[in-house]
Amino acid sequence: MNIVGINNFRQKLQQNISQVIQGKKDVIDLVIMAVICEGHILIEDVPGTGKTILAKCVARSLNAEFSRIQFTPDMLPSDVTGVSIYNQATKDFEFRAGPILANIVLADEINRATPKTQSALLEAMEERQITVDGKTHNLPDFFMVIATQNPIEYEGTFPLPEAQLDRFLIRLQVGYPQLDIERSILKSQQFQHPLNELSQVADVDELMRVREEIKIVNVSDKIERYIVNIVTKTRHNEEIYLGASPRGSLALYRLGQCQAAFEERDFVIPDDIKKVAPSALAHRIIPAPTTRLSDFDPEEMIMDLVDRVPVPVG
Repeated sequence: MNIVGINNFRQKLQQNISQVIQGKKDVIDLVIMAVICEGHILIEDVPGTGKTILAKCVARSLNAEFSRIQFTPDMLPSDVTGVSIYNQATKDFEFRAGPILANIVLADEINRATPKTQSALLEAMEERQITVDGKTHNLPDFFMVIATQNPIEYEGTFPLPEAQLDRFLIRLQVGYPQLDIERSILKSQQFQHPLNELSQVADVDELMRVREEIKIVNVSDKIERYIVNIVTKTRHNEEIYLGASPRGSLALYRLGQCQAAFEERDFVIPDDIKKVAPSALAHRIIPAPTTRLSDFDPEEMIMDLVDRVPVPVG
């Protein structure tokens, strides 16, 4: 497999998912990037825009094991990770796996759970393992969390801590469809939901090969410095109280490689980094108190900040 093979993989997923999630090519591309880059996704949008369906489409396209966790205030960490139950026949404790042990885990309305339950995802997202009753259980090689939250309704919610936000590779919004697209959605669901007819177009083994091949995309020393300069800029800005961590640099690096491959190049250019920067960094910054009082748009702030970083030449 090479750059062409990576792009073929992307196009297969793009075309398949677009049968259900119509008119959202850029959003689907970001999701595919996260799948390839071994990252997690935070989808922040109002109800009814297709967040859950998007996660199911990815799982069906890859024939991957899918589980959904509906977060509520009364959930316990064991509801996520699983629990050890005493077996009287064997006179020993047996581990009953929770929904976290799947390839794609949809954490629906993650901000409705208490911080204690939210933290059950931290080890899984970072180390690809969980610890229950002192025993460690490894997660599948292909494991990703797609979390959703409603950015409008905050009553009875618990905002995600910075440490958890930082573990998401990207944050995105699906958004409302255009008028003609919404009419097309109505027609497509006249008799049944198109998700029911969605077929598998790739498998996890092919995904693993793509993940290895994407690493061949060259990131020059100048581009590496450009990435670090952008992230450093977020840490020295009067409008930003807390800037992006080194995970932000790694996110730009990986997504830049993926964006270059999608453009059928085996090397990264500054435009690749500029395109993915808002999705990779906006959720990693905390605005200064004075900034919060104004109309604060983190993505616009990141784009403005990137424009002020000198672009490497040559």
